[in-house]
Amino acid sequence: MLLPAPGRLHTVAVLAFDGMAPFELGCVVEFFALPRPELDVPWYDLRVCAETREPLRVVGGFTMRAEHGLDVLAGADTVVVPGVADVRGQVPAAVIGALRLAHARGARMVSICSGAFALAAAGLLDGREATTHWRYADLLRRRFPEVRVNPSVLYVDGGDVLTSAGSAAGLDLLVHLVRRDHGPNVANAVARRLVIAPHREGGQAQFIEAAVPPVEDDDHVGRAMAWALGHLSEPITVADLARAAHLSERSFVRHFKRRTGTSPLRWVISQRVAASLAMLESTDAPVEAIGAAVGFESPATFRHHFTRTMRTSPSAYRRAFAG
Repeated sequence: MLLPAPGRLHTVAVLAFDGMAPFELGCVVEFFALPRPELDVPWYDLRVCAETREPLRVVGGFTMRAEHGLDVLAGADTVVVPGVADVRGQVPAAVIGALRLAHARGARMVSICSGAFALAAAGLLDGREATTHWRYADLLRRRFPEVRVNPSVLYVDGGDVLTSAGSAAGLDLLVHLVRRDHGPNVANAVARRLVIAPHREGGQAQFIEAAVPPVEDDDHVGRAMAWALGHLSEPITVADLARAAHLSERSFVRHFKRRTGTSPLRWVISQRVAASLAMLESTDAPVEAIGAAVGFESPATFRHHFTRTMRTSPSAYRRAFAG
């Protein structure tokens, strides 16, 4: 990471753009622009930057004007991209150039939510693990196949490039940045002032809505997936799935991997975990019984796979989400 010269504050540049949502930008401003003399550490120098000095339209029916241009963004110590105007659109060439220049100079590059699309467009996520909002994960993977998209975590710290999931996960990443720069005591103090957790259990997998897509007549993989969802409480093998798909095992595994990006048995495990969520939320059934009901061999196996998938335990999930 680029270190500021002695006596100079660490500069943070946040990208503003036409059509942006205000929440993510506001989070960055709250963290890095508000004076915090009570912490007795050199704080940050925040610069709001944009491609234009013209008024920018903001979701909610108001406008704002950025004080700084992309040249300031390219010269910052940390650059935060809080989103993009359109996840399916093109990132302006001038923005891509500024992001690449900042990274080449050694700046720490950060994205919140859909901001990962801008870093990916600049080539800064190629060959790296990254995350974004779970709704955009498949699209990010399709548009930028060189990026190793992890849709389950709240944020990914790649050292010089960091990405976070949906809007509120940006808060988790910003606390993490303060922790990296100033240590846990300062990060905890900032979190207390903002009335947020200094560290959240779990990942964004716990917020993902599960949906079963309609199955077309010629959709062999979809037919097998639908069959599996109706038989989760039973033992399921790759041979069972291939039989439901009317394909050989080898052909089925190849088609399944191309369709989902994962193996059939890993997908089955993820669906079993997903099926357990409603029972954890709405019943008082023991965790052991819920694990058995969705097809896990033992309570230990259920807890292992649940924790690995959800980044929290079944009991902690139930405490957080039980009605």
